[in-house]
Amino acid sequence: MAGDTDPYTTLNKLLADFRFAMLTTVDLDGKLVAHPLTVQEREFDGDLWFIVGKDASAVQQLDVNPNAGVTLSSDSSWVSLAGTAELVDDHAKLEELWNSVVEAWFPDGPSDPRVGLLKFSADSAEYWDSPGGKIATAVAFVKSKVTGETYDGGDNAKLDL
Repeated sequence: MAGDTDPYTTLNKLLADFRFAMLTTVDLDGKLVAHPLTVQEREFDGDLWFIVGKDASAVQQLDVNPNAGVTLSSDSSWVSLAGTAELVDDHAKLEELWNSVVEAWFPDGPSDPRVGLLKFSADSAEYWDSPGGKIATAVAFVKSKVTGETYDGGDNAKLDL
């Protein structure tokens, strides 16, 4: 994903590569708290869907303060999203996103009243991408050390969504 690619297209391609995310909320004392979640669906505008327990601490914290962040990472790319999140009552959507992996946490299925859908709506995003993965990053790093040139770690963009 070269720097001349549309940043919204790059963001969408990067989001498709991530399965796990850290959702950061604000607790009742004003401290940031990160919660690991599995991404169930991604929308082009950076919105993400998660299946959660309705009694999870993240849900309780979002009821008080809906501001949230999501971070995702791999060996060669990183995405940070800022926005809001809320529990959404949409059983049809829950059924659509349901899968066998989720059953490990919720064995009673999508009809379990303790299961809910969390929708994260992104307002902004920033990504860093090092095309070529770890090897290309290592080569670029060594080259910068040998030549004395500033390390160019790849593609970076900030976006309003």
